[in-house]
Amino acid sequence: MPRTFTYAVDRTLEPGTRVEVPFGPRRLVGWVLGPSDQPEATEIRTVHRVLEETPSADGELLRLARWVADYYLSSLGMVLRTALPNPMAVAGADRVRTRRVLRLTRDLPTLTLRDELFGNATRQRECYEFVEAAGGAAALASLTEQRFSRSVVRGLVDRGVADVVDEEVERDPFAGMPASEGVRPALTPGQEHVLAPLLSAARGAGGTFLLRGVTGSGKTRVYIELLDELVRNQGRGAIVLVPEIALTPQTVDRFRARFGDDVAVLHSALSEGERYDAWRMLRAGTRRIAVGARSAVFAPVRNLGGIVVDEEHESSYKQGEAPRYHAREVAIMRARMAGAVCVLGSATPALESWANTRRGKYTLLELPARVEGRPLPDVEVVDLRTERASREERGATTDQGALVLSDRLRDAVHERLDRQEQVILLLNRRGYASFVQCRACGHVWQCGRCNVSLTYHRTRRRLICHYCFHDEAPPRQCSQCGEENLSFRGLGTEQVERIVTETFPAASVARMDVDTTSGRWAHHQILDRVGRREIDILLGTQMIAKGLDFHHVTLVGVINADVGLNLPDFRASERTFQLLTQVAGRAGRGDWPGQVIIQTSLPHNLAIRAALSHDYVTYADHELQQRADPPYPPHNRLANVVVSSTDELKVQESAEELAAAAAAIVRRLQTSQIQLLGPAPCAIDRIRERWRWHFLLRSPSAQQLGAVCRTLHHEYGTGKPPTRIIIDRDPVALL
Repeated sequence: MPRTFTYAVDRTLEPGTRVEVPFGPRRLVGWVLGPSDQPEATEIRTVHRVLEETPSADGELLRLARWVADYYLSSLGMVLRTALPNPMAVAGADRVRTRRVLRLTRDLPTLTLRDELFGNATRQRECYEFVEAAGGAAALASLTEQRFSRSVVRGLVDRGVADVVDEEVERDPFAGMPASEGVRPALTPGQEHVLAPLLSAARGAGGTFLLRGVTGSGKTRVYIELLDELVRNQGRGAIVLVPEIALTPQTVDRFRARFGDDVAVLHSALSEGERYDAWRMLRAGTRRIAVGARSAVFAPVRNLGGIVVDEEHESSYKQGEAPRYHAREVAIMRARMAGAVCVLGSATPALESWANTRRGKYTLLELPARVEGRPLPDVEVVDLRTERASREERGATTDQGALVLSDRLRDAVHERLDRQEQVILLLNRRGYASFVQCRACGHVWQCGRCNVSLTYHRTRRRLICHYCFHDEAPPRQCSQCGEENLSFRGLGTEQVERIVTETFPAASVARMDVDTTSGRWAHHQILDRVGRREIDILLGTQMIAKGLDFHHVTLVGVINADVGLNLPDFRASERTFQLLTQVAGRAGRGDWPGQVIIQTSLPHNLAIRAALSHDYVTYADHELQQRADPPYPPHNRLANVVVSSTDELKVQESAEELAAAAAAIVRRLQTSQIQLLGPAPCAIDRIRERWRWHFLLRSPSAQQLGAVCRTLHHEYGTGKPPTRIIIDRDPVALL
């Protein structure tokens, strides 16, 4: 609810304090915002109880949450629910885990003292000395395992040498994982050059920096040295954001190698209890570095000195549900509020970030070369059109499976396997086949709730919708004409895995996509096997394309670079270029040179040609020119207004009415720089039984766009059932 409520309380409470209040017939958790400025009502209900003495949303977090709510058009309560652990929103759910511990209270330094105190009570003495050897405290459960009875424990308490107490247990899933040690090489001249202004800003008033470094240039080392200054020399805290959960174990390992137990982890693969304990340790100041995915930007780090946003260009930093915030933008704002340093790192920065360096809003730092002078990998293109024609001339098979591995890529993989090196293969599409089609009448199996085709997953033997997760058994015959000759078309990672396994039977192959990494720590287990060289060929979707650092990977193959290139979205080309450049950077990071082979039917596309030469600047300049007319970000700001309903006719009427209302608001506010485009059906016009239309609000002025969006949100909210309204500011995709 985008409003506040007034309650009576018998004492002054700090803003951000959680309270339990009566709300209708229920009791709910809310956050105190301060004294009410409304005239006194005749009947004001009373706060039932105060849930904490120290505010869970302190002044800094509350200011940030207000900004997020205002900019991204959400209620403050929803932002706080996102920023804080889930147990904080339920009274009594935020309990810490405890264990019963026997703690020694008296030191017995001599054998004479022990002989006099224990006499013939040998088991008590043995228990005392066991606990002493354990550091002065031991869990009762461990004493039971050592066959010390309750009477023995009680005897120590009665003699006044120990007490039984409740001790908090910190649920830290990384506590048992040894951090790598390794030799820390000297900083390269390039790293020293970019580190100097960062350290200067850390000792001063902060600032926002874009660190553009080619893959393998040592950006992570720069982050670590910056945090060393902030945490060890200044006693401040820091946040490190990564775009994928798959990157978390490697990132945590690198930071724990330098900072030990000062690192806390926050991401969705952890249990509620583990996230809550990490949050508590950060708030208490016992951990000073938070590492995690998108929501870690709200971590309660004390005395914040810096935020690192690694792979800042990634679209996964954008929240898909309300509040639809972008973690990169929130990080910049939070650092600005705290007077901290914000570092945005990437080999292929988002065009918005690149443009902001041109405008002087961010300071550009660059690492143009790999560490130790290692060369960037050679990149070559295989034209799938030529490959297909060549095979037809030779009379060879040209079916889809045969073209998964071109002759050039197949030979290159064989060569690497013979040299006992490792290979990464990328296809950014999961499943086995993209759709099932009748060869006779052309019928394609589609989801009954969404206007998309069903993807065939061979491992599960199911047709699955990747939007609503509906699944059904694969057909044996066509439901339209009865034909049994069905075609499984399109290519996914499951099919690539089968073909690769058949082509290289002696190789160890692992697949990494959403289907193989749904289990707890599945990412870590797969990558750990790659690191131990138990895997020869790692194939997968975009989650293998960034951040991974394996020195024995010398070949990267892109099965089909065209996936996603022609989507009806203005960022499609940019995302393709970034993905190709990032995955190319996984090759040649060790002592052996790397090679990249990109298979495509569009070899002359600029995104692919620029990836061949690792030329970000040329690509960025050309893409900025392309987006100038018609103007798209970063030349202006966008808001995507999506209207949905279960009624196909109603949604069109509602979208047209809302677009007319938005146009009226533009005229009323005299915001002359606002342009309205649409309404029109969304590219995917039906998802989860809801029909979807949208229109765009476009403006070079963020202030004017914000004013129109806020007014539209205030007057129309989220819509009235069955119609829903979503206003997405700064969308990363328009599908």
